[in-house]
Amino acid sequence: MLWLAALFMIMLGSFVQSAIGFGLAIVAAPVLYLIDVNYVPAPITIVALVLSLFNAYQHRQSLSLGPLTYAIVGRVPGSLAGGALLMVVDARQLALVIGCSVLIAVVISLMPIRLAPTRSRMAIAGFFSGLFGTSTSIGGPPMAIILQHSAAGVIRANLSAFFVVSSLLSLVVQASTGYLRWSHLWLTLPLIPASLMGYWLARRYAGELSHQHMRWASLTLCSIAGGAALWSYLA
Repeated sequence: MLWLAALFMIMLGSFVQSAIGFGLAIVAAPVLYLIDVNYVPAPITIVALVLSLFNAYQHRQSLSLGPLTYAIVGRVPGSLAGGALLMVVDARQLALVIGCSVLIAVVISLMPIRLAPTRSRMAIAGFFSGLFGTSTSIGGPPMAIILQHSAAGVIRANLSAFFVVSSLLSLVVQASTGYLRWSHLWLTLPLIPASLMGYWLARRYAGELSHQHMRWASLTLCSIAGGAALWSYLA
């Protein structure tokens, strides 16, 4: 039953990510961590890599590589910082940092201030995405918040392409710190078909989401992720 629950959460998370651009780890990571701590972060990162490849190809016509380059540049030191965090802090302390950071970002995005995806902001978002993504597999919120005012197709395309590169970087760091081993690869294999099922369901049933739907869905998921991380620290 626990194994089936893991497959269902991966399918659900993949559906959400394929529909709005991110959300796999936010939906699946908390439950999978309770089932088996070895699911986080490496197996979910591998699943995210495969899923992002499919989504990036599907939305390739909306891809804008210019601003994305700066996010990828910022992602490199962020991934290294995430690897360092895995070595020096415990999960409870990390949850506090993630929860506060994500919730602050959500509050800022709700203010009457439009955060345009400038080069410096994309680099900063890429850094924090690398920091959180490498250490917890939840790297979507920083990038989703900075891209929230973009067109729906652009959000899906750019986030998917960014996650392809960022997942690869995270896996390299996780392997070098001992968080990616052969046992993790075997644990991941059954998750891939479940993820592709979620991708297929999203293509068939999610339809075209409007800009406002994309923005509010992103902010809602970010709030849930930040609140859950903070709750895990306080509990």
